Amino acid sequence: MKFTLALFSAPTSPASRRALRFAEAALAGGHEIVRIFFYQEGVHGASANLVTPQDEPDLARQWQDFITAHGLDGVVCIAAALRRGVLDGQEARRYARPAANVASGWALSGLGQLHEAVQQSDRLVCFGGP
Repeated sequence: MKFTLALFSAPTSPASRRALRFAEAALAGGHEIVRIFFYQEGVHGASANLVTPQDEPDLARQWQDFITAHGLDGVVCIAAALRRGVLDGQEARRYARPAANVASGWALSGLGQLHEAVQQSDRLVCFGGP
């Protein structure tokens, strides 16, 4: 089965942990993940400036490592990212901001990427949200 995952919650939320465990189990079960789309507060996980206390799991790092290790498509909604100050180099220059802060392995893109992935998938699974 082909899955697209959408994460709406911050990397510190239980929903982020559940989404990561689901993604790990899906791949372990022989399924495919077409794309992982980070939206709303989920975009904070793509920030290279996020610092997690030593006594808490660093889910943002775990997501980054998971996506890299499995060669997955990790997409961050550009509109949600800009609203929350998560910028890549191109957007930092475009809006004359002093620095980019998107961690490596992430791509900023629009909702069209989510739509395209859903069209290629058997299931869209969403985690978190308002």
